[in-house]
Amino acid sequence: MKNTFSILLSFIFLIFLAACGNSGDKKDSGMMNTGDAAQKVYVAPGEYDEFYAFMSGGFSGQISVYGLPSGRLLKVIPVFSQDAEKGYGYNEETKPMLNTSYGFVPWDDAHHPELSQTDGVPDGRWIFINGNNTPRIARVDLTTFETTEIIEIPNSGGNHSSPFITENSEYVVAGTRFSVPFPQKDVPIDSYKENFKGALTYIKADEPGNMDVSFQILVPGYDYDLAHSGKGKSHGWTFFTTYNTEESHTLKEVNASQNDKDFIAAVNWKKAEEYLEQGKGKKMPSDYIHNYYDEETHTATSTEKKEVTVLIPSECPGLIYYLPTPKSPHGVDVDPTGEYIVGNGKLSADLTVHSFSKMLTAIENEEFEGEVDGIPILKLDAVSAGTVSSGGLGPLHTEFDGKGNAYTTFFISSEVVKWKLGTWEVLDRAPCYYSVGHLMIPGGDSKSPWGKYLVALNKITKDRYLPTGPEMNHSAQLYDISGDKMELILDFPTIGEPHYAQAIPADIVMENSKKIYPIEENKHPHAVKNEKDVRVERDGNVVRVYLTSIRSHFNPDNIEGIKVGDKVYFHLTNLEQDWDTPHGLSIMGARNAELLVMPGQTETLVWEPQKAGIYPFYCTDFCSALHQEMQGYIRVSPKGADVPIKWSLDGEE
Repeated sequence: MKNTFSILLSFIFLIFLAACGNSGDKKDSGMMNTGDAAQKVYVAPGEYDEFYAFMSGGFSGQISVYGLPSGRLLKVIPVFSQDAEKGYGYNEETKPMLNTSYGFVPWDDAHHPELSQTDGVPDGRWIFINGNNTPRIARVDLTTFETTEIIEIPNSGGNHSSPFITENSEYVVAGTRFSVPFPQKDVPIDSYKENFKGALTYIKADEPGNMDVSFQILVPGYDYDLAHSGKGKSHGWTFFTTYNTEESHTLKEVNASQNDKDFIAAVNWKKAEEYLEQGKGKKMPSDYIHNYYDEETHTATSTEKKEVTVLIPSECPGLIYYLPTPKSPHGVDVDPTGEYIVGNGKLSADLTVHSFSKMLTAIENEEFEGEVDGIPILKLDAVSAGTVSSGGLGPLHTEFDGKGNAYTTFFISSEVVKWKLGTWEVLDRAPCYYSVGHLMIPGGDSKSPWGKYLVALNKITKDRYLPTGPEMNHSAQLYDISGDKMELILDFPTIGEPHYAQAIPADIVMENSKKIYPIEENKHPHAVKNEKDVRVERDGNVVRVYLTSIRSHFNPDNIEGIKVGDKVYFHLTNLEQDWDTPHGLSIMGARNAELLVMPGQTETLVWEPQKAGIYPFYCTDFCSALHQEMQGYIRVSPKGADVPIKWSLDGEE
């Protein structure tokens, strides 16, 4: 059986290679060589794009922000990675954002950006994203485009099915990709079936600063791959795909693909809330960290958590059901009405669509075909709404245009297939260059998609761009889906791996965009709000430099009395109150990144000078015609020297 399956995988791999090879011919560029395509993506100088697109950076740990339809890169937001451009994770104010129960972890694998919603529609307040490696979820504030909150997910190994939000941003969800002992303990790996369990996690997300694990559900030790929360009639439910119902722990490419059907787990989180009210949750010890960046103090803090509340399905009837779904389902997507739940079996040629209404009826009639750890398994025929017989290979993800159509990516056959909800007929198909993973339609997983564009997020680029050595940029491709047929209108390279993306009309976000931090509201404990208050203070070997910046000088710009062995804190306040006038700070020899300080903000750089001498410092962000003159000197004397602390600007002490 295993040999047969290995042959099947090899066959699929050869098809994949053939698909890649066919895509490299420039003659396949289609609409992209026409003036019509150029007109559709052209945004004139001074004009704005129609949409913000937020693309995960995958292994870069970041979110990159693009304008659509132009494909112009607007910003890179560091989330789970240190970023020398902005000082994120280097300055003292944001270092706590990367704290975990394992200590300071300055990297993660960011996969699924998810916009906050109100009544099932993206509202432009926040965007969430998961850290896959060391399980975490982050909140990015879209008034500042900065990461403001990160919470660690306990009892998880891999955080892939995350952070798919509920209809009014009540919760973001997270399912463990790798089941692990719950709670963690030292056991033989081959005791997997005995000791390993999965965790489905619900995190309160509706109030900034208060993200927390509300509850976890203890489920069998499968791999929980992706999720989507219900909407409309299915509001109150979340759907998670699972594979590895074989509960294997080695050579999973074969051993986790033996069963013809795995499951979609349907979780009734409203019922979970009832059980929590009744006190059914069990408190279990867990170590995890919550980090929050306070915009008044411009400083992040970390809080240690010690327990979670866990619901056990066998003790909570009606909490969760399994929907059989062929074969090794990857994505699970819910249409805008909330009626159809699409299971994308990545080893299947067909798409399986479940009916939410039929699922409720099947539950009421107890149409079960079995049970696992107290979780009823519904009969497939009782919940199936239909099948899309596409003829493609490797369906992964589906999004919707709000006009009754669905669009599914097929990784192996490298294409997007358009099909009709309700009749399940294939309407159109378009090739991708090269293998496509996720796709994104603005609002395409919400109740009200803006179904004008589709972005295919491709895994490999090959010869679409000028060669850059062994590694090429990953690729996004923009399709016009406003007509009956999909039209490829733009290629553009991306940063890291564009694993998934979300987009929203620009005007929803633009009107709330912050331009400055009012200096009078700055509550940073080391802020300096007036040049008269700048100073340098020594306490033992700790020296604090209270520094200001304004075009085009630092105050002070001459500092003496620093000694080798000192630990010097540069607390820089940017006094500017004009939009788009940050100032930077770098010091020769500092083992750190620069500071990049927004107008009205305070940030801190720590420097431990190694050698005596004169050290220049300067502004790193071009800020005026006299930017080059925005510089200063620091005198460092030998350890034990008696040079007094002294500071000045233009000779005035």
